[in-house]
Amino acid sequence: MSQICFVASPAPEAQSARTRLERRYGAHSPDEAEVVVALGGDGFMLRTLHRFMDRRVPIYGMNRGSVGFLMNEYHEDDLEDRIAAAETTAIHPLCMDAVDIDGRESSELAINEVSLFRTTYQAAKLRISVDGRLRMEELVCDGALVSTPAGSTAYNLSAHGPILPINAQLLALTPISPFRPRRWRGALLHYNARIRIDVLEPSLRVTSAAADHTEVARVASVDIYIVGEKTLLLMFDADHNLDERILREQFIS
Repeated sequence: MSQICFVASPAPEAQSARTRLERRYGAHSPDEAEVVVALGGDGFMLRTLHRFMDRRVPIYGMNRGSVGFLMNEYHEDDLEDRIAAAETTAIHPLCMDAVDIDGRESSELAINEVSLFRTTYQAAKLRISVDGRLRMEELVCDGALVSTPAGSTAYNLSAHGPILPINAQLLALTPISPFRPRRWRGALLHYNARIRIDVLEPSLRVTSAAADHTEVARVASVDIYIVGEKTLLLMFDADHNLDERILREQFIS
């Protein structure tokens, strides 16, 4: 792949890396590029994936940020050969259809997770249905999230949710600081499940919802499901692929 579009986070080290790489490998516009090289951390990778979601162009990340779980190691040499030898992982985003307490509707896409969380001192009260069937009448908590396999090592893991292999046909439904039922740890759901979360007493127990970095305030209900017709292509070095990193993460204490 000789036509590369370089994009970089605002961080100085990412911007300087972009300048050096463009001098060495050329600079192409997003419309003509065969691959996009993203320079930054995981947050910037998520923004890049959202930006190119409708292009179906593969994204190859190199870490110029802090975490870099979704990124390859940064090396300037032999970049074209690395890209040619990279393994491609296809992932699909979640859709969040939200309705706020005034009846306004909005739809947002998420690559990692859709999360609900309380925004006042009072705990949220949530009712959970899966595929039209009520599964939990009332969850008293700080919030809850639904994670894709790609996002299972992000906010989901911090909330003590399970790590999912990247090709698992599963979604993780994970509570955030549950109070009642206190010992509920969440559920593993089929990839094609449709999850509905209703906020009980939404005007009193004010709750927001977020699809990755896009937030909807004062929600009354949220429907969450995979959008199978949208495909995102992530490229990883063969010895540093996402499957291996997710597996390795499960053995870290």
